[in-house]
Amino acid sequence: MKTTIFSLGLVLSLMACTKETTVNYALFSGKIENVEAKEITLVKSDKSFSKKITLESSGIFMDTIKNNPGLYSFTIGKNKTNLYLNNGDVLNITANAKDFTGTLKVAGKGVETTNYLLFKNKKTRELTGGDKSFYALEEVDFKNKSRNINTILNNVLDTIKGIDPAFKTLERRNLNYTYLLRLSRYVTGKHAYWAKRTGYKPSEGFLDELKALDINNEKEFLVSNIYKQLVIAHYVDKIRALAKKDSIDFMIAKVKVHAAIPNEIIKNDLIFSGAEYGIVKAESFEDYYKIFMNASTNKENNAKITELYNKLSKLNKGQPSPKFVNYENNAGGTLSLDDLKGKYTYIDIWATWCGPCIREIPDLKRVEKAYHGKNIQFLSISIDESKDYDKWKEMIVAKELGGIQVIADSAASSQFAKEYFITSIPRFILLDPEGKIVAKKAPRPSSPELITLLNELNI
Repeated sequence: MKTTIFSLGLVLSLMACTKETTVNYALFSGKIENVEAKEITLVKSDKSFSKKITLESSGIFMDTIKNNPGLYSFTIGKNKTNLYLNNGDVLNITANAKDFTGTLKVAGKGVETTNYLLFKNKKTRELTGGDKSFYALEEVDFKNKSRNINTILNNVLDTIKGIDPAFKTLERRNLNYTYLLRLSRYVTGKHAYWAKRTGYKPSEGFLDELKALDINNEKEFLVSNIYKQLVIAHYVDKIRALAKKDSIDFMIAKVKVHAAIPNEIIKNDLIFSGAEYGIVKAESFEDYYKIFMNASTNKENNAKITELYNKLSKLNKGQPSPKFVNYENNAGGTLSLDDLKGKYTYIDIWATWCGPCIREIPDLKRVEKAYHGKNIQFLSISIDESKDYDKWKEMIVAKELGGIQVIADSAASSQFAKEYFITSIPRFILLDPEGKIVAKKAPRPSSPELITLLNELNI
């Protein structure tokens, strides 16, 4: 700890000697005792900046955040808190990882804003009492408590001297946005859940304040994460409504709703948010891509989605399947996908820890038996981690698994899984005798559609 104190003293002295020079950085240091983590993660609230800061074996750390003032999340292991850093600040953090919240202390030049944040988090927890008691309140009590929280925090903003003026101005707006966000969450599930009121509908006028919000304020969207969450919540409601009304895939509804946002900045941000996942999960990635490209005007985002689109196109029916080489075969030796050419191949991607995968086993065995001796073979690829290798071997015996049983070379990170964009299991794939794709997402063994497909192929 002496090292940290000495370093802080030195920096403060140097700053004092050069006080006429504009300082374009903040010094961030401290000591975390009884810590197992090897690094700290510092992320700016708008996600525009993130940094890993190495911890010494003693728990001491020190770094410089250059010309990037704003609100940050400070994460070490499972512990997390908020900080505010401005150019010229010299913050020192100390805590014991075994009781991080109870021992956390922040000191130094510019600490006032961070101290407000710590007070805000603590007081909010005290006043709400947690989601269960807070959101179970009746409407009038809920609104009164929410407004009371804002009144207290606004008074504290006026009381604490030295809070960064720019932060204070934004924080006052954020407190109001937080109040509105709580109203939104109250009616979209939290009250119904915690109060056990299935089918709850808000009373007339309860959401009038929320309805008055301008959801096209580009300036607020860029500077306020709370406002951004409100905008996101607004469009999530629209997405759910569209998906239900038109009976369409949620991902297609999502890209359609975001494509219609009038403000270009907000539209480009929200339409790309989650798009790299959405285009993969959409029932029709071609439709998703067409809607996205017609709406998005961000060239960098468009290039990323086009790259994904091209990769997904390689998994269309009739395309050569991605390959795997030398996967360990439970029966002995290794197996490569090319070894299976000559017959249709039904592939099951699974793992011993996957409940839905295990539930498909009886039906998979039933289908295997029904098609025994026909022009099809059944391949099960485990994506278990190396630590579960013995469990994989044991389950093959215990469940009397048939077909061909292999284990992937790098679990879920294997190249084969990546090229098929496997984000959830079980996943089933059907290949023809030439190793070309018949269905990149084949029906499950428990689905009657599988038998229909196999019969159509005259297997």
